[in-house]
Amino acid sequence: MTGPFEPIASRPRRLLRRAAGAALLACCGSALAGAGLGALNAVASLRGHQGPSGVAYGKLDRQRFDVYVPGNSLSEADKANGPPLVIFIYGGSWAMGSRRDYRFAGEALAAQGFAVMVVDYRLYPEVRYPDFLQDCALAVGYGLEHARELGADPRRVFLYGHSAGAYNVAMLALDPRWLRAAGHSPDELAGWVGLAGPYDFLPIVDENVKPVFDWPRTSADTQPITHVDDLAQPLPAFLGAAEHDQVVSPEKNTIPLADKMKARGTDVTLKTYAHVNHATLVGALCWPLTAFAPVLDDTAQFIRSTTVTARLASPPVAVAVP
Repeated sequence: MTGPFEPIASRPRRLLRRAAGAALLACCGSALAGAGLGALNAVASLRGHQGPSGVAYGKLDRQRFDVYVPGNSLSEADKANGPPLVIFIYGGSWAMGSRRDYRFAGEALAAQGFAVMVVDYRLYPEVRYPDFLQDCALAVGYGLEHARELGADPRRVFLYGHSAGAYNVAMLALDPRWLRAAGHSPDELAGWVGLAGPYDFLPIVDENVKPVFDWPRTSADTQPITHVDDLAQPLPAFLGAAEHDQVVSPEKNTIPLADKMKARGTDVTLKTYAHVNHATLVGALCWPLTAFAPVLDDTAQFIRSTTVTARLASPPVAVAVP
């Protein structure tokens, strides 16, 4: 890749937001799957921000990402140095999901003027913790090394995750082991966004998640909340959650993590949303579901307003990981 990617189509006209939004919200139901994802992606594809797909960041089949580019959405301020690069990591209990399912997220973020990578990674039962973290770290390392080729500003690389993807993002942003093992450091990042993330979920009660983390032999350092003090200069963070999330409790995860980070002096933005659930929280990135919660506007504003400062860090050193 030698230069910025170009979008393959132009943005559509604005349609009837509320009516279509209600239909899509009903279609999504309690989970982003099947017809719900298909409807979201069908609407999102009209935006036309998709660039190359299936770009390899590693040698394995699941180590791929799709690119979304801002095109005409690029702001005047970003034309000289490039826009922020947002690396989006989806959820699915570390056992399901595909980058193709989240075209709507890539399109929505690119329409805000960002370059976007939507990343695949290996899942259970092919792998267990920490292999999916190592995959995500490789993808982030690729983004840091190739930001210019993606048309982005390498000083403004943000991680963005939902559910299990928010866990992965939090671990890469808070625990330096993973990026150091990939030859990089969290100090190279500008910030991170976590939506409905599980950050403190021991003991594990979900039968589907127990084997992913080898419960009951799961160590406490698998939990993002235990790594709040790991970095000398912690990264700015945006933490969002559905107020009545029945899958990942914000009272046990998002809010305690935000409180602990704020007590440490970290720059944290905490937002909760009343009219979405665990799944439609990320669905609200997509027009026209944006009418139900301003997740897209809030996170885009966080990314735009985060000031990149010089971060003191020792050179990346490869370290042993469990």
